[in-house]
Order: sequence, then C-alpha cells, then structure tokens
Amino acid sequence: MKIAVAKELDPAEPRVALTPDVVKKLKGLGAEISVETGAGLSSGVIDAAYEEAGAQIAASRADALSGADVLLTVRRPTPESLSGLKPGALVIGTMDPYGQADAIAALATANVSAFAMELMPRITRAQVMDVLSSQANLAGYRAVIDAAAEFGRAMPQMMTAAGTVPPARAFVMGAGVAGLQAIATARRLGAVVSATDVRPAAKEQVASLGAKFIAVEDEEFKQAETAAGYAKPMSAEYQAKQAELTAAHIAKQDIVITTALIPGRPAPRLVTAAMVKSMKPGSVIVDLAVERGGNVEGAVPGEVVEIDGVKIVGHLNVPGRLAASSSALYAKNLSSFLETLISKETKELAVNWDDELVKATALTRDGAVIHPIAKLAEAN
Repeated sequence: MKIAVAKELDPAEPRVALTPDVVKKLKGLGAEISVETGAGLSSGVIDAAYEEAGAQIAASRADALSGADVLLTVRRPTPESLSGLKPGALVIGTMDPYGQADAIAALATANVSAFAMELMPRITRAQVMDVLSSQANLAGYRAVIDAAAEFGRAMPQMMTAAGTVPPARAFVMGAGVAGLQAIATARRLGAVVSATDVRPAAKEQVASLGAKFIAVEDEEFKQAETAAGYAKPMSAEYQAKQAELTAAHIAKQDIVITTALIPGRPAPRLVTAAMVKSMKPGSVIVDLAVERGGNVEGAVPGEVVEIDGVKIVGHLNVPGRLAASSSALYAKNLSSFLETLISKETKELAVNWDDELVKATALTRDGAVIHPIAKLAEAN
C-alpha cells in the first residue's frame, strides 16, 4: 500500500496533508509513504524530516503519485493532477463539495474514490477526524492575534504611574469552535469579552469562558439548533430583533470577530455598514467568513480595508496563517480516518462502504458520483 503526498496546487495554500510524526504512524500500519520534494516547506517541514520518519522523497508530483493507492491532500485536486494514481485510488482531503457539481463529477471521471473530510459526522467516534473543528479552533485563535496586531491600543488593562490603560472590549459573533477559541484567546490577552450565538447551548459555553452572552432569548431562540449542533437559519423577524440588540452593543466595542457559517449556505450578514460606522475610529473587525460571502458588509476577501477609521480584516485561509500547527492537526485528522480504511491483519486497504464514516464522506466511487450532496448539486 502506497500513500502519496504532494505540494498543494494552490500557491496560496501553505498547509501540507502529512507531517513526520504521522508518517511514523502510517509506516506502522504497513504503508509506504512518498512525499513530493518541498511539499512541507511552507509548513516548516523539510524533506530530511520526512526521510528521517521513514518516507521516501519523490523528485516530482508524478513520481510521488506513481502507483499510489492513496493521495492525502489539503485542497481538492484537479483531475489532471491525479495522473499516476492507481485506478480507484482513494483521494482524501477537504473537497469543498457544496455547489461544485462539475468538479466532483470530474473526480468521478478520473476514476478515484474522493472523500470530503469536511462532511465527517460529528459523532464521538469521529471527533479525532473532525477537520472543521481542528482548523476552526486555530482560526479563532489567529483572528484575535490578527485583531490585536491591527488594534492601536493594548488589550489588557494596565495600571501605570502615568495613568491607566483601559481594557479593550471584544465582541465575538458566533460561539462555535472558532468563536469559543476567540473568546478564550481574547480573555487571555486581557480584553473584556462578550459573545452572541443563536444556539441556546452556546450561552452556557460562553459564560464558562468568562464572557457575557448577548442574544434575544425568545421562543425561536430556544429551538435554534439542529440535531448535528449547527445553527438553524433564523426568521426575518428574529434577525431584525437580534440585529437591533447587536447594533447597540457593537457601537461600544473596540474589536468584533465574526465566525458565523452554515454548511452549504452563504455566510449570514451580521454586521451592516451602519454598524461599522457606529464604531469608534481605531476599532477592528475580523471577518472569518469572508471566503463564503462574509458576515460583515464592506469586508474584502484577502484585504484589510479601512472604513471611517474602522479596519475590517478579511484574511483568506486563516488556518493557513498558522501552517505548522494547522498541518499537524490536519494530518492527524486524515490519518485517523485512513486508519479505519486499512485492515490490521493484511495491512492493505479494506474500505467498508457501509461504514457510517465512509457513507458520510465518500463523494465518488467506480466512476460515479455517490454522495447525496454532490448528486443534488449535479441534478441542479
């Protein structure tokens, strides 16, 4: 069984799908590992580290993929970049499957079995495989660091002989994995933190981190969470009430971090231009949903813009801004899933297509698109 890892095709993607400690783990499962030269450099991993862990360094992508049974990747590869893989080889990574019917169909035509790690079910067994959580956790941390870097004042309260520096006031919108880490990080840096979320369960989580919870807690709010733990789309009436409460609160904040995403949907608009204008000059907003349309009116993907003295940070691929850490966690997510696809007895691939993890993540098989999400997109 040969497992391949290559440089990411997108030059703006610094993460790598495999790290040396995971190479050792996969070698123990009987795998031969082939890594394209330079694949880990942007994540701080040199070829020699892979070799020391037991991987072979391939001179090119084609050499790395030649005869491989499995390709581990961060981003969805193009069909043309899969040349050399065995027919039916597994391609495991984040596939961005929503609304990408043509791209997923092309993977099926390339005769690979593609698995989308972001579709991993949120069940106890799969926690170690949850790439959305591992990457969002780091994104939440980095959002606060980026906000602090753009903010022209200190975050904590400081008592000095020359006077007192007041603490920054930070407001986190969305208390999922990214939001909770943002709350914790802002608190560590000494900010006075508040947060909001439409999911009732978030109230206790926010309070446990020492932040104040801000929300319209009516009957709709009490029913605003799916069985999978995601926020439900809210009615226009509730959104209006929440927006009114939020607007008054935002006007008093120094830093706002937005994290709201609903899988398969455009990011909800949480911060309007009027809200931005109400903030003091020197304030900072970080929009972690900018790649999906943005939570903040005026946010520009990949840029830091300034509107009436308020900076709006729209960095892309925020987990990639911590490439070494995010790659380490991502590689463990992938290897934990891959381990369930390998027979401990024969040390060969033995995919159980009836396994709930496989059913949840498999997009293509035997030249066909098989996942309901991808098939629905194909039909539309």
